[in-house]
Formats: sequence, structure tokens, C-alpha cells
Amino acid sequence: MTANHIGDKARELRRALYLAAKRSTGRRFHALYDKVFREDILARAWAEVKANRGAPGVDGVTIADIEARGEEGFLAELQAELMEKRYRPLPVRRVHIPKPGRPNESRPLGIPALRDRVVQQAAKTVLEPIFEADFRDCSYGFRPRRSAHQALEKVRVTMNSGAQWVADVDVRAFFDEIGHDVVLRLVQQRVSDRAVLKLIKAWLRTGVMEEGEYGETITGTPQGGVISPLLANIVLHELDRVWEERCGHLGVLVRYADDMVVLCRSEAAARESLRRIGIVMGRLGLQLHPEKTRIVDARRGKEGFDFLGFHHRMKESWRWRGRWYLNKWPSNRAMKAIRQKVKDVLGPPAARAVSLGEHVRWTSGILRGWAAYFRVGNSTRCFRRIDRYVSYRFAVYYRHKHQRQRVQWAPKLMRALEAAGLYRLTGTVRYTGVAS
Repeated sequence: MTANHIGDKARELRRALYLAAKRSTGRRFHALYDKVFREDILARAWAEVKANRGAPGVDGVTIADIEARGEEGFLAELQAELMEKRYRPLPVRRVHIPKPGRPNESRPLGIPALRDRVVQQAAKTVLEPIFEADFRDCSYGFRPRRSAHQALEKVRVTMNSGAQWVADVDVRAFFDEIGHDVVLRLVQQRVSDRAVLKLIKAWLRTGVMEEGEYGETITGTPQGGVISPLLANIVLHELDRVWEERCGHLGVLVRYADDMVVLCRSEAAARESLRRIGIVMGRLGLQLHPEKTRIVDARRGKEGFDFLGFHHRMKESWRWRGRWYLNKWPSNRAMKAIRQKVKDVLGPPAARAVSLGEHVRWTSGILRGWAAYFRVGNSTRCFRRIDRYVSYRFAVYYRHKHQRQRVQWAPKLMRALEAAGLYRLTGTVRYTGVAS
């Protein structure tokens, strides 16, 4: 079976499920489990998991191990386990990773075993189009053909039209506090297949392994699980639905997973928005963070707010005095995060043993990925600051490598960096909004 044929069959299934769900908003799907272990669905799931090049789970099995053993045999074994209902997920391997821009803080990340990621991806392939038929336009996170940049553009257009009171919403420990009973109840509104529901329940309750110790999972869904973003959207769809049906007159909700803002035209509307969101979250067994949730008066640049990695603030146009437009640039946390990544490459003593060309290659890759996201905004000044910092880190590296006493911004080093193809952020901004 060719890759194109696999893709075509999977797309046909997803489209059929989406159209069926769209035609009947109250339909509950009962014959889905056999589609999860279809050969083409598992093959597509493995291709997507393989492309992500993730770390191994508790069993230590890597992508290279599966390739060496034989991919077809691996998928056939997994298919047999699912068909005979012998499949049982392994505990999730829990690691702690630094928060972006907060090197002294960390967040837990759950890494399922590769076999479990493949089955989760297969289930997501089957379930996603059913729930996509219900999801609302205000939701942008982890959905097909939707992106953070689209959410940011919605914020820009809405605020420039006059909605400059912002309800900045933060849900406390969202992925850790989601109740399993809430998730299953909301999934069951569209899915009645008991075998699929049993799969989801098993993933939620499989437990975690951390430093050799097993722990039960009573609430939450692991950040790092393939199915977790879909389950999160299913839960928060309740907020989207209530907002569209009963609260849309208060303001415009823009949500990316559990990150969200409501853009309002008055302080009273913003405060009422927070009150109603708090009520919905309470019904879902969740809470708003009392310190991070706030009302922002963004009129005429009085206050700004961070959303999806950018700092947003109204600025007066230099071209048309008296007109104010929303500007956005990388937040302080985003700036700290990229500086830390560059420092992690060039700063350690072991970095001195690596060639300049190799460092340029690695650093350029980091900068390109960062710029691809942050170039859509008023980021020119921030990009220049990062370019200067990168040059400084290379100068420090050069000093240590060649045992110089001082950091020298030698023209020779700058020419060497340019010749090696160091990526520069300056000049790469692609802002499509109103100039200001």
C-alpha cells in the first residue's frame, strides 16, 4: 500500500465522519473502534509520530529501534493487540522541562511510549473530524488549518475596531486539573462506542513513572500526549458554546487551547466576561488563576498584555496623529527564552571544542525557527537586540576558544560569522497590519 493511497483512504474516512457529524449535531457515533486499528489509519499514525521524532517512553523503545526491528511487524503486532482487545497502555514517563523565559521554573511533561503515541494518533485521526464539526470559530489551538497567527490577527483586527478593554484569562493548572469524569462525559456526547471510551479512560488513568516511582493519575491529561490537545479542546468547547449562545454581546472571545482573552468595549463588559467564564470553569471543575487573571485597560496604550508569546499594546501612529493601532512584539519571556537557548549552545565550556561553523549552523536553526513565529509583528527592535546578543555570545565563545583576555568585537570574527552563514533576524519582519 503506497503512502499516497494510505493518505487518500484516511482523508476519505475523516471527511465522511466530518460530514456525518455536521449533518446531525445530536448524533452519537457507535462504530469507531474498528477504524482505529485499520491498516491505513495505523500506518498514517506511525508516519506522523515518526515525523515528530519524539523521545522514548518508560519502555525505552526509540524510533530507531522500531525501524531496526521492522515497522511493518511493529504495526501488525499493535493491530493484533487492538483487534483482540489485549492492548494496555504503559505508564507515562514524566520529566520536568524549564518554562520558556523562566529557567528556574519547570513544568511536568508526560511522554507516552511510542506504541501508545501511535494508538493515540490513530484515535485522534478518527475522533477529530467528529468534534471539528462542533468546534467554534473562536478556537484556534491544535486544530486543522488553524494557527496562533490567525488568533493574533483576530486580536489585532478586533482591538483596532475599538474593543480595547481586555479580560486576560488564565486557567489554573489546566492540564493537571481536568477531571476524568468531565472529559469522558463530554466525549460521550458524540461517541457511544464503548471500546473507544475505554481506550480514552485507560490513557487518562494509566499513571506516571517519575524517577522509578509509579504514581496514579486521578485528574489531568499528560502534556505531551498526542490525544491531550483534542481532549482539552473538547472540554473547553463548552465555554465556546456557552459564549457564542449567551455571552457574545459582551465581547469577542479568542482562545488558543487554555490561553484566552476576551476583547470588550467597556470595563463593565470585561468584568462581566470574567464572572461568566469563572462560572463555566467552575462547572467544568476548573478555576481561574486569581493572580494572573486580570482586566486590562488597553486604551491609548495605558496597559498592555501578553498573549501567545507576544506583548500587545496600543500605539499612536507616527503617520496619522490621534489614531491608535495595536502593536505586538515578542514578550519579555519570549526574549529571555531565545537568549537562554543561544547561551545553552555557546556558553558551556564544552562549546569551545566545537567548530565555529558547527555553532553557526545550530544557532541559525534556532533563530530561524524563532523568527518564523515572531516576525509577524512590530518586532524590528527586538530582533536587533537578539542579533546583538548573538554576536556578543559568539565573541565570548571566540575569546574562550582562543584564550583572549577580553571580549573583542573583531571585524575578523564578524566576517567569519557572515561567511559561515549566520542567520540574522534584522530585516526579516513581515508585518501585514496597519503601519504605526
